[in-house]
Amino acid sequence: MEATDDDEIVTWWGLVIEGYLATQDKLMGEIADRFGLAPASFDILVRLVRSPEHRMPMTKLATEAALSSGGFTKVADRLVAADLICRIPSPDDRRVTFASLTEHGLEVANKAREAAADILRRIVLTPLGDDAPALAEAMRTLRAFNTDR
Repeated sequence: MEATDDDEIVTWWGLVIEGYLATQDKLMGEIADRFGLAPASFDILVRLVRSPEHRMPMTKLATEAALSSGGFTKVADRLVAADLICRIPSPDDRRVTFASLTEHGLEVANKAREAAADILRRIVLTPLGDDAPALAEAMRTLRAFNTDR
């Protein structure tokens, strides 16, 4: 691979960030308008809807959502108040509490995930077309390379 000019590579990275932020803002804006969900709440609901039995240990969920313990507690409290999730103590380990989707939460999570897929088809697949899978694979590669090993 040919050496890349310093300005050029910094510009490339800036474009990646700007493209991501613009796309994420548009996606999360539409999700907020339709469902009243903040980005962290949407992320948690999507993670739970894809989890076995629609539940996950709260500490694992906080880690996966990249939230601090306190930040996650605030989001979880809002989701509980909105009847989207409930807290369930583990029958096997009293130190573990699960976050679990309520019936209402499952319905909202499924509708929000479906809406997100439709929005992403419009704002990602339409402009990128056949390049979209390559972008996803490139991001997967960067995540794997740059994640603590």
